[in-house]
Parts: sequence; structure tokens; C-alpha cells
Amino acid sequence: MNKYQKLFSNFIKKNHGKIHFACHSHHYWPDCTREAQLEYWEDSSKMVDDKWEYIFSNKIPRAQELLSEVLNFTRSSDITFAPNTHELVNRILSSFDGKIKLLTTDSEFYSFSRQLNRLIEAGVIEATIIATLPFENFEERFIQESKSGYDIVFTSHVFFNSGLAINNLEGFVEEIAENNSNIIIDGYHAFMALPINLSSIGDKIFYLAGSYKYLGAGEGCCFMTIPKDCKLRPKNTGWFAELSALDNVNENQVGFPNDGLRFAGSTLDFTSLYRMVSVLEMYEREEINSEFIHNHVKICQEVFLKIIEEMSHPHLNRENLILQDLHHHGHFLTFNLESPEIVNSIKKKLEENGILTDSRKNRLRFGFSIYHDSNDYQLEKFNV
Repeated sequence: MNKYQKLFSNFIKKNHGKIHFACHSHHYWPDCTREAQLEYWEDSSKMVDDKWEYIFSNKIPRAQELLSEVLNFTRSSDITFAPNTHELVNRILSSFDGKIKLLTTDSEFYSFSRQLNRLIEAGVIEATIIATLPFENFEERFIQESKSGYDIVFTSHVFFNSGLAINNLEGFVEEIAENNSNIIIDGYHAFMALPINLSSIGDKIFYLAGSYKYLGAGEGCCFMTIPKDCKLRPKNTGWFAELSALDNVNENQVGFPNDGLRFAGSTLDFTSLYRMVSVLEMYEREEINSEFIHNHVKICQEVFLKIIEEMSHPHLNRENLILQDLHHHGHFLTFNLESPEIVNSIKKKLEENGILTDSRKNRLRFGFSIYHDSNDYQLEKFNV
């Protein structure tokens, strides 16, 4: 094992003989997360009901601080947490009255796209959906449409079904913000993969991400930054939103805090937040940041692409690869094949060779991580 793989030794040892290219779907967890699990149990047993005060006065501020450093976000208290991004998006949607005019893409993850389709069906949302392909002019087409003005604009930074990424997120947001006030960026597939800098746009957007993918802290801890001086009043609201100073409101009006707790929900299991803090602190100790991880992954991807070129495979080849530029691309490479049957056949053969992959319908995805060592990539294992 190299020095970075040692941080993930428990998962790697339990999967000996396998190369985990399914790390777009589920990353290995670093060893520190086991201690974090136990820490939450110990704190719960010692403090019982008093743990809530401890978590909100210690653990949550620490998580907010660490996330702000990764994102270059200047208002750490304007970050809120939930078990999944679906819950957070629904709080934003619940802030509006009447039919919502919404702009989005055809490549959003199911937790958003399924909910969107149901609300369109119910007559709650009127959506304009922009195709991401051809990607060469996607940003131009999306920005042009945004000039019409929408109640909500929702788009991913990295698209889950392709790995394609918005090239200049800051400039993209700045142009959209000229005509739109409520911009949601789904950063789940970019967080802890691509270097992210919200310093110039964090005041203008909701930014969503979580611990399940590239952070490697497991499921159950998602977060959202909110725009500066956000005044939305979600109808979907929980008791956590009463845990900080409230606005001056009328007697008959529900009050909301002036920070991220404005979009908070209710009781949840904070084990995952403990894991998130442990991983972020581990990376801080090891002096590993998103830029370092991205550079490591690009090297792994380049080695993988050389192997693909050498194979001359009828399906796993450059012609079937969805790729624009590795410098502005997610940490997985996607092959767009003829059918789900071909994908499943190749996926099964790769698994027999110890190569674990991830797929969506007719797209086969190879994910890369800091716990990969490109020296482990062997052409004969891929040539199925």
C-alpha cells in the first residue's frame, strides 16, 4: 500500500484483490470513520439528552468551519445539514406560493429529477429543461435561457450521468445571477473532487453536497450553503430551526433564524456528521486538499486512457467515451454503450477480473480516487 491507501486500509484489506472503480457510486471510507462511529456512541452514552447542546455548540460549528475551508465559503454559520439533499431541496421549493417557474437540465440526479417530474405532473412546477448534450455549447444555451428570469434555477456542477463539468462555475453563476435570485448548484459530484471556490459566488447561490461520494464519509450527512441575507420562509420546517435567535416577527407568524438553520429540519442521527468531521480533519492533518486529490485522479485517468487505447476494445474505446477535458471533468469516466445488456455483460466480466465498476442504464462508469494507485492497473484485467 502507498501512504494514501494506508488511510483506507480497512476497506482495502476487506476487498483484497479488487480494484474499486465503483467509487463514483460509493467511496471507501477512511479508517478514521470507525473511531468517529464509536465517538458518537460514547458521547450519546455520556451525555444522553445533553448531547444536543454539545453537538450544536461544538460538532456542527466544527463541521461548518471545515466545510467553509474546503469551499472557500466566508459565512460558515450559513451552512445547514440534513440526511440527504432531497430534504434540503424540498425546503427551498416549499418557500414559494403558486406555480414555480424553474430552469434546469436533463441530467440531474434522480433525487431531484424524480421529484421534479412529480411536481410537474401535479401542476406545481412549470419547468424548462435544457439538454446538456451537445456539451460544447451547453453553458451558452443555458445562460441564454436563464435571461428570461426564473423563480429557481437548478443545475449540477458535475453531471452524474456523464462526468462532464461546468468549465467556469464562477463565471457561469455570475451570468445567471443577472436575471435570477434563487440559484441552486448541486455540487455533490464535485465536492472533494474538483477544487471549488465559492468566495465570489457563495453570497448568490444555494450550494448542495454531501459526504457519501468523494469525501468518503458515508451516507446520511448532506449540507447546503445559503445565499447572503436569505429571507425565504420554507413551509417545510422543523424544530432545529428554533435553536438560534429568531427574527422579530408578528405574534401570529412563525419566526426563522438568520443563518443556515433557516432551512433546518428535525431530529436526525448525527453519526454521519461525526464521520464527516473525522475525514475532513484527517485530510487537514495529512495536508490533502481537493486540488491535490484532483491532480492525483487526473494521473490515474491518464494511465487508464492509455490502457483503453492499447486495448482497441469494441466497446471500451475513446469513441464511446463521454469526455471533453480532464482538467474540467468529474472523477469518473463514462462509456456510452449501445444497450444496458452490453453494459451488464462487460460489467460482469470485469468483476470476474477483480474490476468493480458502476453503471446507469447504457452507461458504464469508471470512478477514480486517492486510494487508487495507477501501478495496479493491468491491461489484461480490463481487456474482457
